[in-house]
Amino acid sequence: MLASLIFTVAVAAAAAEPPQAPPVRELASGVYLQPGGFLPGRGPDGNSVMFDGPDGLVVIDTGRHVWHSDALIAFARARQRPIAAIVNTHWHLDHSSGNGRLKAAFPNARLYTTSAIDRVIGPGGFLTRNLEGARSMAGTEMEPVQREEVQIFIDTMEHSGALRPDVVLDRSQRIRIGGRRFDVHVTDRAVTDADVWLYDRRSRIAVIGDLVTLPAPFFETACPERWRAALDEVWATPFTLAIPGHGEPMTRDQFALWRSAYGAFIDCAHGESAASACAAAWSRDIAPFTAGDARAQRMAPQMAEYYVGYLRENGGKSPDCLAS
Repeated sequence: MLASLIFTVAVAAAAAEPPQAPPVRELASGVYLQPGGFLPGRGPDGNSVMFDGPDGLVVIDTGRHVWHSDALIAFARARQRPIAAIVNTHWHLDHSSGNGRLKAAFPNARLYTTSAIDRVIGPGGFLTRNLEGARSMAGTEMEPVQREEVQIFIDTMEHSGALRPDVVLDRSQRIRIGGRRFDVHVTDRAVTDADVWLYDRRSRIAVIGDLVTLPAPFFETACPERWRAALDEVWATPFTLAIPGHGEPMTRDQFALWRSAYGAFIDCAHGESAASACAAAWSRDIAPFTAGDARAQRMAPQMAEYYVGYLRENGGKSPDCLAS
């Protein structure tokens, strides 16, 4: 079904006009959301969140496509504020491919993320393995949009220095980024081997990356039980609004609903029920999030059923879930 939601190679007809990023929305005083997207035939862009700090804007995640990163740059320039810092919640390229463009526009911006990127771009790492497949595909016949998506991946990997941190986030701590204080949390083998999520006490907003995604959780690099524990840690934080990696901002009640649905889905995937039954239950549990979105309603059970098979084939976790 999916080669990977990190590196999607779906076929689609070329769009007549270049896509446009959704407009930036203000979530609280000095906190802004650049929504991501998941256009037909293309890889996704994760959500980006911008905090106004004393030194400039702190941008959390930079998307995959040019239109997404260009929207972040345009927002900073329109406000006449530099981008002082970039935080990548994890190394999936739909959250980090825009790093290079932001750094080119604002050379003094410092990148904060974990050292996990070194493992996935090293010999035998997840992205290195995908790069070999992408280069093989580049010489074959493809639809224009598919070729463009493959080339984005290749270009990002050929400039992978922009994915490496200037400041390594190797533990949970309270630190200043761009002059603004954040509670920075680093997970232990959840969506990836090390994910970052942040809590801003001033706004009571938590930016949680792919610890929450819609219309389904993405398991290509995941340790599902550690992921469940990370959701518990988020819940213990007194946030009033949580910004997922993909999907709309969530209240505490909405986060609790997604967290419960995730736990039920993992329990079902680990059990004996048919994959289709697990997928149907997931779709019912998250129905409040997909209401009114026909495409999400179609994708949710398809993706969920695929991931049940994926997890069962790999002993209940991703092959890239590092051993304890």
